[in-house]
Amino acid sequence: MVRPCGLLTDQKKPVPLKSISVTLTISEFVAGVSATLNYENEEKVPLEVVFVFPVDEDSAVYSFEAMVDGKKIVAELQDKNEARTSYENAISQGHQAFLLEEDDSSRDVFCCNLGNLPPGSKAALSLKYVQELPLEADGALRYVLPAVLNPRYQLSGGPEGSCLTMKTPVVPVEDLPYTLSMDATITSQHGIERVQCNCPLSATEYLGDKTSAQISLADGHKFDRDVELLIYYREVHTPSVAVEMGKPATKPDCLMGDPSAMVSFYPNIPEAQSAITCGEFIFLMDRSGSMGCPMSNQDKSQLRIEAAKETLIWLLKSLPIGCYFNIYGFGTFYEAFFQNSVKYTQDTMEEALRRVKLMQADLGGTEILAPLKNIYSAASIPGHPLQLFVFTDGEVDDTFSVIREVKSNGLRHRCFSFGIGEGASTSLIKGIARVSGGTAEFITGEERMQSKALRALKRSLQPVVEDVSLGWNLPPGLAAKMLSPEPTVIFRGQRLIIYAQLTGKMPPAESTGEVCLKYTLQGKSFENKVIFSLQPKFDANFTVHRLAAKSFLQTKDMGFTDTPANDKKDVLKVSIECGVISSHTAFIAINKDLNKPVQGPLVHRDIPRPALCCNSAIRVLIADADHKIFSDPVPQSTSYHCMSRQKNYFSHSSMMKKSLGFLGQVKLPDLGFRSKKPRPLRGCPLVMGRAHFSTNRTNLETNHTGQVKLPALGFRSKEPRLVSKSPFEIGRAHFSTNRTKLETNHTDDHLVQLISLQNADGSWCLSEGLAVVLGMSLKDILAALPIKGADSSGWATVLAVLWLHDNCKDMKCEWELLERKAVAWIHTHAGSVMHALVKAAVDFLKSSADPAIFAP
Repeated sequence: MVRPCGLLTDQKKPVPLKSISVTLTISEFVAGVSATLNYENEEKVPLEVVFVFPVDEDSAVYSFEAMVDGKKIVAELQDKNEARTSYENAISQGHQAFLLEEDDSSRDVFCCNLGNLPPGSKAALSLKYVQELPLEADGALRYVLPAVLNPRYQLSGGPEGSCLTMKTPVVPVEDLPYTLSMDATITSQHGIERVQCNCPLSATEYLGDKTSAQISLADGHKFDRDVELLIYYREVHTPSVAVEMGKPATKPDCLMGDPSAMVSFYPNIPEAQSAITCGEFIFLMDRSGSMGCPMSNQDKSQLRIEAAKETLIWLLKSLPIGCYFNIYGFGTFYEAFFQNSVKYTQDTMEEALRRVKLMQADLGGTEILAPLKNIYSAASIPGHPLQLFVFTDGEVDDTFSVIREVKSNGLRHRCFSFGIGEGASTSLIKGIARVSGGTAEFITGEERMQSKALRALKRSLQPVVEDVSLGWNLPPGLAAKMLSPEPTVIFRGQRLIIYAQLTGKMPPAESTGEVCLKYTLQGKSFENKVIFSLQPKFDANFTVHRLAAKSFLQTKDMGFTDTPANDKKDVLKVSIECGVISSHTAFIAINKDLNKPVQGPLVHRDIPRPALCCNSAIRVLIADADHKIFSDPVPQSTSYHCMSRQKNYFSHSSMMKKSLGFLGQVKLPDLGFRSKKPRPLRGCPLVMGRAHFSTNRTNLETNHTGQVKLPALGFRSKEPRLVSKSPFEIGRAHFSTNRTKLETNHTDDHLVQLISLQNADGSWCLSEGLAVVLGMSLKDILAALPIKGADSSGWATVLAVLWLHDNCKDMKCEWELLERKAVAWIHTHAGSVMHALVKAAVDFLKSSADPAIFAP
């Protein structure tokens, strides 16, 4: 379909979308959602309205219908090319038409087209979907209603068909002309302990014996954050099997015709006695401009890049002695701290820490494919399996290309992914973790990145669960056909959901079946069995069938342009038979029952999206920098970069200026590039050169005119250009890179200082820095050493461990691994005097910690 690409909608014109209303039903760990887009044409001409919006990538969208002036029109799911052609033909003939499609390049972006809405007419477009709810570490189920869709960076060489390449209008959140409402009903046979939300709610009403709850989103949601619910049930989640009746009168060999089973396991995997001490740990950190945004839209929220830097310190300190590691920063190009992964020692850790402290969100766009390919091209280190940790705000449009690259290397590594901030792509973050046997985490609002990153590191250090298999014991004549991929990786505390199609003759109602999950851990065999009723239950929405179809599609569908032919055939078949949308299908509805075709020229209207101020502001400079970077000679240095010719983030600088005009008078900076003619790039993937954006960049300087002076970027420039401050105080928070030292702002706390002082082997040295953390003088600490002449490092390490337990017990998940290193070091280096040191330290600090924490 030819997509209109006009400039901004004139803000003086009424926006046709008036409101979005959401009805949410959560039963146990499955959510059913109905979202209605309410339109009204207040203009005097017929309109075509386009709305681009986010949906969680795990959502199985199965219904789309329109209510136009009292008439209901149900859409049909078709091959996407056919649906697009039908839509174009319909609106060209004056018919009303409605099109809903998943983005060609990303599962978590949808585009809704409403064609030929007559003057004065109203339309309500409703879509329905179901999804599994992810399980949090504390036992909560998490539901997210995506409300933020950030601009996304187009990968070099990527496809052109993304909805996100359209020049969709952006406006400040306070000027958004439509509203959001949400009503939710939550039910659980186990009882509901509590419900939490990151947005204001009206009063929560519990019904019965707290087996049901009803909540509503308070009026006035500003679209400045996703709506997140955390649901806590009274009982710990238990294994279960739900069998759902198939759809009557369905042709043979159709997924919808047979009963489907949804199996939920919560494997009770014991914690290993000894963690793994080998491995190659690579940390891939997003350093694109958007990482300079705050973690949330609160006034004093920490910048994403600063939280990332703190997290890297935690991770570096928690690595085991003897492993290998490296750190990559990526943007428009990438940098590696070391040419190859290096052995973890005191010297390499200190060098990495030094460079972490210099990191800034200064590498341009989000070109994540190049560093991934470089990482995978390196030879494996014998005896050290690769563990990849990816931290990004996920602002990439072609997520399928990234997922394919990770999947092609899935057998040689595990990828643990982290989505940072509001609007991170669920398609990218979940997709790369799923295809590599890792885990995905999202960090929003006031959540701490450190705790989720350290939990993933702890999982990566656990012995691998092996020989995972799933067995079915069913009556004769009945078989289970797997719709989900066979599980290969299981982590402690993780839920496992598997879908199967039950084929053959169903037995009498009283019959039961059994499913058994088997696995081996450190030479020991384990089994988890569930006995379940084979009497299928009827569900008008066919929830289990839709979820099963979605699980199947996620393994086969690799995007509109690059899905292999055989897989595309399977995707089309399952998608259309089950009514679940894919990148190859779209919902189409045509209203031919109007008294006469709509007359007059059709006017295009794009529905504006909310712009979080920092993202839009930063993108202006990044886009301007991108189109200049590749036309100049590369200065010399010792860093390593991989570059490729990029397209601008926005298509034209004039478009950037216009679409972001609400930011105030923003002058694009002269980045000081000298260029006579474009220089072709050489084919070598690694270019020795100086960082194009210097890693030791100074703070942004503010002069007496109230303008922000951009720092030198390592290129010659005749004079500095100035950027006027916007109403959002660009220089103060969103453009600022002046939070570079870990001793300032949000990092100015004793826990960060204490962890920064720890040595690679787990010990602490007795120093003034440690004395500051303990709140005592170095002289008094030395005087309290119980054994004169003993190594002061043993004394310091015991004091540091006790301080952690006394002052940061609620954050133990963040320092548990480095504490293990410390205790192991104490046993090795202070074993004979350990009990004396511990007893004296407990008395000296007046500690309430149990001395048993020092047990081996």
